[in-house]
Amino acid sequence: MKVAPLSVVTLEYTVTDEHGEVIDSTIGKEPLVYLHGTRYLVSGLEAELEGRSVGDAFEVTLAPAQAYGEYDETLVQEVPGELFDGMEVSEGDTFVAETDDGHRPVTVVEVSESFVKVDGNHPLAGVTLAFKVEVKEVRAATAEELAHGHVHGAGGCGHDHDHDHDHEGGCCGGGHHGHSHDDAEEQGGCCGGGGCGGKGHQH
Repeated sequence: MKVAPLSVVTLEYTVTDEHGEVIDSTIGKEPLVYLHGTRYLVSGLEAELEGRSVGDAFEVTLAPAQAYGEYDETLVQEVPGELFDGMEVSEGDTFVAETDDGHRPVTVVEVSESFVKVDGNHPLAGVTLAFKVEVKEVRAATAEELAHGHVHGAGGCGHDHDHDHDHEGGCCGGGHHGHSHDDAEEQGGCCGGGGCGGKGHQH
């Protein structure tokens, strides 16, 4: 079976930045299991995987436009500290904030007495990413997985996937664990919730 929309794909991967620094890897961890064609992965990686078979191994370098986009200075804003309702916030904290464009993950980059500066860019925006990938398994999704839009079971990013994701939550994942308040919730997730391999997945 080849990788196709709505197939369940198991991957081993390592991703590095333009300096060769490893951002995330499944080596020594559980592989990534995801539902293909659901915009779980960044667009460039999903396109490269289309039509691949079990055992295929490849390397691909993705420009920002194929991954997390170019860095947008207009997404860096200062907001009044009172919006955080007395809650303690620190640099590096990540929230999912409600904006005019819907829910957007933001990272606190500066805290002062009167304002909090937040950055709505993905932590990997503007970064060229290099992936080494091997397709380990491809299977048809179950009816339940199709209905829920994610993989079920151990290693599946719907529930039990457990990488240590800390670069926006990780690569292959979005697991920044920040604070929460009225209009923000803790951004969690795995592989795709904003990591190098994936984006946009929410539990």
